[in-house]
Amino acid sequence: MYDRRQKKRIQKKWAKVVEHIAQEPIDTHQLPRKLTIFLSAPPADGLVSARDHFHEYIKPILVAGALDWDAVEGRREGDVRAGLAERIRKLRKRRGEPTTEPIEPGLEEELAGLRQRAGVSEWTGPEGDIVIGRHTWKEYVRGLHEGWLGPLDAPPAADPPVEAPAAASEPVPQPTSTSSGLTDEATTTPATIDDASPTAAPEAPKPEEAEKPKEEENKPKKKKQPPPFITTAEYDNAVLSSNCPQALGPAAVIPFPHLLGFLNFPIRMYRFLNRRQAADVIGRETAAAVLGVYRPFGSAGEAATGSEEDGDSSAQWEQQRLLAHEEPDWHKNVRKREEGEIDVDVEERAKSVSLNDDGKAWFSSLWPKEKPKGAWEGLSDD
Repeated sequence: MYDRRQKKRIQKKWAKVVEHIAQEPIDTHQLPRKLTIFLSAPPADGLVSARDHFHEYIKPILVAGALDWDAVEGRREGDVRAGLAERIRKLRKRRGEPTTEPIEPGLEEELAGLRQRAGVSEWTGPEGDIVIGRHTWKEYVRGLHEGWLGPLDAPPAADPPVEAPAAASEPVPQPTSTSSGLTDEATTTPATIDDASPTAAPEAPKPEEAEKPKEEENKPKKKKQPPPFITTAEYDNAVLSSNCPQALGPAAVIPFPHLLGFLNFPIRMYRFLNRRQAADVIGRETAAAVLGVYRPFGSAGEAATGSEEDGDSSAQWEQQRLLAHEEPDWHKNVRKREEGEIDVDVEERAKSVSLNDDGKAWFSSLWPKEKPKGAWEGLSDD
């Protein structure tokens, strides 16, 4: 009960920080600001747990600030990477970069045309992204690099390896004419022996078995994500797109503690009874994203600036150190990502949301302190 009450109290505190945004008037000829939520299924689990994490900790603060958002979900590994890279490639195509695959007209293009004819302009300020969990953050960084460094057109698919022709089998000698009569008699007249049972004739294939392969062919195949247009080894030689802005939208990296296994039950119980701490950390990051307060990411060689950046080596970028403490909780079957996922040109333009610690007194003033009541208060004379 104590943890639940304190968690609600903390969420109300951060909701009160951003609630003044809901009272600001909006121009009728300009689209409101919209955040993009990136979430994916944690390793060895489904997408429901990530959705529950968003609804429990992040959504209340977004609703308090009356902020609109769009979600990019990933059910399998690579969905977030492919979705973000495709968004960036479409943006580059709209800005006139040459490509052999033009944009196919769809709902987004029709809405953009209607807004242009109606005189409705887009939001000109920074929008921002909210990334939930380190596993999603890694795909987000890969998609960001693939979109701005990779080509607009998919690379040609590699030709499948040609199999060597099998060696010709030796011809089977035909039986002689003397033995053909015996074989014909043996096949036409079955032997009648008391101990042997009559052989069953082979059954004809059922029509249902023949129809099953046809039904499987008619079923729509699951859509697979395309392979990356560029690998991490090609980052050094890749050319940054000329349409890449000088400052990318700020990103808020939300921790997502997720631990599976029966033997980890004590740790899971401890985290369940201390959800107020997660609500405070997540509420702070979400409020910073709503307010649009951001700073540049720390480059390689700089010391960590916050307690959430668990990087032991200062030779790594801040993006590589974020939420590194979550990886030991992942399932043992998770594939280890290859190193060298950072490009200097892209990461120097990235921003991180951050609230200044000097504002603690201002935040505390928003929430009135409770005065202790005397033992005689609330008692009637009856």
